[in-house]
Amino acid sequence: MRREIPPTANRAGIDRFSVAPMMDWTDRHCRVFHRLLSQHALLYTEMVTTGALMHGDVPRHLDYSAVEHPVALQLGGSEPADMAASARLGQDWGYDEINMNVGCPSDRVQRGTFGACLMAEPQLVARNVAAMVEAVDIPVTVKCRIGIDDQDSEAALTDFVGHVSESGGCQRFVIHARKAWLQGLSPKENRDIPPLDYDRVKRLKAQFAHLHIGINGGIKDLDTAAGLLDAGLDSVMLGRAAYQDPWLLSEVDSRLYGAPPVPRTRHDVVEAFLPYVEEQRAAGVPLHAMTRHILGLFNSQPGARLWRRYISENAPSKSAGVEVLRQALAFVSVDEDSGTEATKAG
Repeated sequence: MRREIPPTANRAGIDRFSVAPMMDWTDRHCRVFHRLLSQHALLYTEMVTTGALMHGDVPRHLDYSAVEHPVALQLGGSEPADMAASARLGQDWGYDEINMNVGCPSDRVQRGTFGACLMAEPQLVARNVAAMVEAVDIPVTVKCRIGIDDQDSEAALTDFVGHVSESGGCQRFVIHARKAWLQGLSPKENRDIPPLDYDRVKRLKAQFAHLHIGINGGIKDLDTAAGLLDAGLDSVMLGRAAYQDPWLLSEVDSRLYGAPPVPRTRHDVVEAFLPYVEEQRAAGVPLHAMTRHILGLFNSQPGARLWRRYISENAPSKSAGVEVLRQALAFVSVDEDSGTEATKAG
């Protein structure tokens, strides 16, 4: 099935900020919600394996809503022919970018011989990238770590990026500024325990001034993001911070893209999300599949705990619909003069 949605015609600047691909989190419902908060941020799918596309339910893995653009498809795999075929599928479905996962350290991913373990095989990564570049007209990018296990020298990272860019044709890299321990640490521990090294990524950019070098890992706010951009990096990718405290995305367009501020409240965002929720409920999507992504919207606001608890307790019901969200909104009210939420009295 080919979607009649053209990829973004002009990519200039869309890579300046992105929300990281996160398994079990950045599904299509999450991305629609995030798009209501930022019109400019580049959004990523969860990682989709080539096996799932070659042998599975393609619409289930690739379908999305037109409002999500610009949106990138992240692929996991290591066979050039399969990666090329999957990239073509992504282009046919209207994605704006194909990204190769060379950063996930999970055991399952390692058993499939893709993800972070591929950092030890820059020639193989280059062959995969070259096959995808040949197969599609949209950008092919790579997301990787600064190193793996004991192979974490600056020279190894330079060799990896150099080989993949020169032999593979990749012009855009997003570097997770931690190395990955493939044995001994869980994926969760790999997100926290290896130390961050932003300076190494900055030096990499200095070495490859002609390439787009973005940074990911441990970035918790837009002040930090802006500082990294000011330091010469081409883009910043936020992961857990953007998911757990999504309201920070509401300032991305004005602070990082120079767009005029849009006066709105968290209530406005929920109201704008409701038509999508109704549409998906009519198609049989359970309410909790969508509401789980918005629980953090009122973080740090009075009434946030009541908001989360009401949704968590009521959204799993098979008959639950938008009335659950409307009722949850009653626990926080909007001061129209200041645009801030406060606990609703009575």
